[in-house]
Amino acid sequence: MNHFRKACLAVAAVGLCVLLAGLALNNHPLWQPAAICTAVGLAMGMGAVPSAKGYQFTAWIVAAVSVAMIYPAAFLQWGNFDLRGKWVILLVVQMVMFGMGTQMSLRDFGGVVKAPRGVLVGIVCHFSVMPLVGFGLTRLFHFPNEIAAGVILIGSCSSGLASNVMAYLARANLALSVTVTALTTLVAPFLTPLLMKLLAGTLVEVNFLSMMTDIIKIVIVPIGAALLHDYLKHASAQSRRRVLMMAATSAVVLALLASGGWDWIVGNFSENTRLMLSLPVFLMGAVIVGTVYHGLTLHLPRLDKLMPVASMAGIVYFTTVTTAAGRDYLLQVGALLFVAAVIHNAAGYFFGYWLSRASGLDKNSARSVAFEVGLQNGGMATGLANGMGKLATLGLAAAIFSPWMNISGSILANYWKRKPAQS
Repeated sequence: MNHFRKACLAVAAVGLCVLLAGLALNNHPLWQPAAICTAVGLAMGMGAVPSAKGYQFTAWIVAAVSVAMIYPAAFLQWGNFDLRGKWVILLVVQMVMFGMGTQMSLRDFGGVVKAPRGVLVGIVCHFSVMPLVGFGLTRLFHFPNEIAAGVILIGSCSSGLASNVMAYLARANLALSVTVTALTTLVAPFLTPLLMKLLAGTLVEVNFLSMMTDIIKIVIVPIGAALLHDYLKHASAQSRRRVLMMAATSAVVLALLASGGWDWIVGNFSENTRLMLSLPVFLMGAVIVGTVYHGLTLHLPRLDKLMPVASMAGIVYFTTVTTAAGRDYLLQVGALLFVAAVIHNAAGYFFGYWLSRASGLDKNSARSVAFEVGLQNGGMATGLANGMGKLATLGLAAAIFSPWMNISGSILANYWKRKPAQS
């Protein structure tokens, strides 16, 4: 495997030479495929360099963006299959969230009792600093309405599990980081639509109930399925039987709905009622998925370790599709969006750290809060943009902000790792 990775680095080096020559000659048929070979070769080969392994996922994101910008038509539709289809993106994002959820535990929520002040500071900072900074940036850069709403959207989402990885790398307060991530995810169905309504309601139409149910479907349902798997690991035989009964009952109900029951609901209830009725349907699906997945892990113990890889593949997928869909907009405002991403991210680290210190938290806890505030859940933002039917505009901020958050988070984590907190 290491020889293969080194070969990929060699391909990337050759591709870079051809890329530079193609650019110098202004030869599009030459430099465009060379750029793809360089980006993909580098992403595949970075694992051969120990000091660069931590940046390999970021390299894959950069490769995804590069491919989508150069050959956008290849990532919009394959035959009659729409790669941007609402259900396709929903399922991919749910897979990403489920994969992330398998790395969480019900015990993570116990951190609220152990460090209530740190958790409160983290949640308040996260849902105040980032939405307000995002709103300010839209006023500063005068983005088109839907793209501006996308900036506010990613600022209003919960923190992602990347913050936990960065806290671990930085040797910060990992328990606090995990707890804040869990709690921001839990309250996102209420706070994210509220913030969007208040800050972006004049830019795009925001349906509070629709967005709340979307967040529950996109985030809470798949993570709930993963936590059910975690519960079953330690549950008694009687509790497992109860869960199996719930899963079997859920399967029967879903089969009835699929055979005509849902069509009857559509014909007899209003849209808002259907939205609310869809939640228990998704929750029943979560029970089935969590139970089946747990059964699979009993026979395939390595499955839990493979799920983060599936999550990363899903993130690469929706980054590619979003970039391809919004390529024309990116050519117009991509540079400004990147500048906004840098400022937004830096403000999160800065205010997260110093507001935590001003609240009396120790340095390690303040570092964890800095990551919690600065790193947003790009998957949630993409899913919500797709649910609103505006992936090509509302989803662009997530496509640009997410790669930068991974880069800056890795750099900051490694810097703090070299400078252990003294107090």
